[in-house]
Amino acid sequence: MSVIRFFRQNGWLLVGMALLVACTALAVWQLASQRGLDELRQAGQHRLELYAASLDRAIGQYAYLPATLELERDVLDLVTREQPLGAAVSRRLERLNLRAGTRSIYLLDRHGRVVATSNWNRPDSYMGEDLSYRPYFVAARQRKPGRFFGIGSTRGESGYYLSSPIMSGGELAGVAVVKVGLDRLEQSWATVEVPVMVADRNGVVILSSVPGWKFGTRLPLDAAQYNALRDSQQYGAETLRPLRMPVLRTLDGAAALLQVSMPQEGAGDIRSADGVFLAQDAAFGDTGWTLTVLSPATPVLFLARVQTALAALAVACLCILLVIWRMRRRQLQDRLEAREALQRAHDELERKVEERTRTLKEAQDELVHAGKLAMIGQLSTGLAHELNQPLTALRTLAGNTIKFMARGELDTAQDNLERIGMLVDGMGALTGQLKQFARKSSGTPGEASVGRAIEHALLLLDQRMRQAGAQVRVEIEDDALAVRCDPNRLEQVLINLVSNALDAAAFAPVPVVTLCARRRGGQGIIAVRDNGPGLPEPVRARLFEPFFTTKDAGAGLGLGLAISMGIIRDSGGTLEGASHPDGGAVFTIHLPVAGAETCIEA
Repeated sequence: MSVIRFFRQNGWLLVGMALLVACTALAVWQLASQRGLDELRQAGQHRLELYAASLDRAIGQYAYLPATLELERDVLDLVTREQPLGAAVSRRLERLNLRAGTRSIYLLDRHGRVVATSNWNRPDSYMGEDLSYRPYFVAARQRKPGRFFGIGSTRGESGYYLSSPIMSGGELAGVAVVKVGLDRLEQSWATVEVPVMVADRNGVVILSSVPGWKFGTRLPLDAAQYNALRDSQQYGAETLRPLRMPVLRTLDGAAALLQVSMPQEGAGDIRSADGVFLAQDAAFGDTGWTLTVLSPATPVLFLARVQTALAALAVACLCILLVIWRMRRRQLQDRLEAREALQRAHDELERKVEERTRTLKEAQDELVHAGKLAMIGQLSTGLAHELNQPLTALRTLAGNTIKFMARGELDTAQDNLERIGMLVDGMGALTGQLKQFARKSSGTPGEASVGRAIEHALLLLDQRMRQAGAQVRVEIEDDALAVRCDPNRLEQVLINLVSNALDAAAFAPVPVVTLCARRRGGQGIIAVRDNGPGLPEPVRARLFEPFFTTKDAGAGLGLGLAISMGIIRDSGGTLEGASHPDGGAVFTIHLPVAGAETCIEA
């Protein structure tokens, strides 16, 4: 009863929905099929132009040949004075035929009899044949170039005949004929993606990419037409049969939809010659020929049907959803309110996550800065000694300068003052570098010169390296190498790695620290190596853990490598530690080269 009540209450609505689905299906079919056929017609028009151009090239390259024979003196003598030159002219035509690649070249006298031919020495020679009935001779007798497709009466080979009248004193003296084979063109067409054919002015297919269509007719011939064509011997012994291509629908612009049924015999390699095709015709020059391209329309129409079905199904589903929406509107409203509440909770969670992320970033920056200050504290003793020496020298030089000035030894006093200035400059460079290193950096990746970062790091560690008696080797392949990292933080990482290297090499006879920098593809690689005991596997597995250290108690908190790893990772790079094959430990930094779009490890 509920179903009956539903139909009674929504009967008109259901009828309207059914009409809507039907109208939508009809409109989509019209649009989809028309759009698909338009695209197919554009592609077919392009193919028509290509095929017409190839046919024109295949024929046009020989169009000049018959007319040039009129210029030959021996040819004129042969057809006008009937001098015994047939053998010599035939041999010349034979050579010309071989060079031109035509099937045959021959001359007719004014009565249509062959007086010279390129196949003079073959059993099927044309010599002496009466060809006055051929249309190309009839056209030449009317002082016009002849163009004719037919099957030869001697060998039964099809070909295209081009003829030109040979005039002497304003009168017809003879006719020059060239027979061109179009087999190569048909062979090239046999590999095309869509069928193509050429019909002559009689409607007979004379060229085709589908062998089974050749010498067929697009339209049935009545008895009179068939007998006339048979009596003309234009098509030899070929049987002219109508092709099974009924017209389904005529379109505008010389196009139509055909139902093509391909006979099994002579189907060739084209397996798509069955089904619905879009046929497009184009006239070929003044030959009376019609060039036809048949583009397969079955996939287009199938796609249009699929689109129509999908559109109808979509509209039907939409109507069903509309009915469901009317029945469950309240439920959907509740879901919408719940979704809005969930979105508000999600937004609040996102805000808290962003706030905590920002707090964590600030804490990380503070930790990096604290690590830097701790490093400065470790360097303070060496820096104080580095400054005490020039200060003591300044005091001594200043006192001596006063005495030299009192004695009038101004040159010596001037030398002392210059030495004082140099010491002050050195102290200023050291304190300036220390101040630059101590400032709090933003951590935003910028462009850092690798050579300058190494130079500044070694300057700050100079006193410690001298105290340790360490040898420092720097190998930089490219002085202009720059990587994407904050310059101040890159110096901090290098100071930390070099300090660790000095600690590791402290028990070596001669501590050696090697810094290498090179570029490989889009990566800048910096390696810091020592000649210490290396990294055992248990240590290497925990290198970058916070608060992990192999140093004695009070010598470090174990945060240096963890902070360094964070700095390099935030800059888009990597930091690795390993034992070197030749001994000692090596820490390798990989950072993107400044300005490189991609980073490729060589």
